[in-house]
Amino acid sequence: QVQVVESGGGLVQPGGSLRLSCAASGITFGLYTADWYHQRPGKQRELVASIGTHGTTDYADSVKGRFTISRDNALKTVYLQMNSLKPEDTAVYYCNLVFAYNTDTTYWGQGTQVTVSS
Repeated sequence: QVQVVESGGGLVQPGGSLRLSCAASGITFGLYTADWYHQRPGKQRELVASIGTHGTTDYADSVKGRFTISRDNALKTVYLQMNSLKPEDTAVYYCNLVFAYNTDTTYWGQGTQVTVSS
């Protein structure tokens, strides 16, 4: 049984930092690309950051220079380090794992809430 579980969300003041984690089980993690999405209230889900099976990363323009995505294949975990947080980063953050050899095989976590407010 495949499980994808995000953690690390919470309430933080503007300018603060959070680190999100996404832990997977039941899959060969190293064969999956990993994406972080966020969904603001009333908005569509948007791609924030991606990391490939070999560690290649990509970021949305809105988070470049502030967020860092990384992965630990031994722990089957992907991270999103978020620095210099802004109120507009407030959203539910979701982890998505996509099988590198068949992009129809994809798994989502349940999401973790990030609230940036003073």
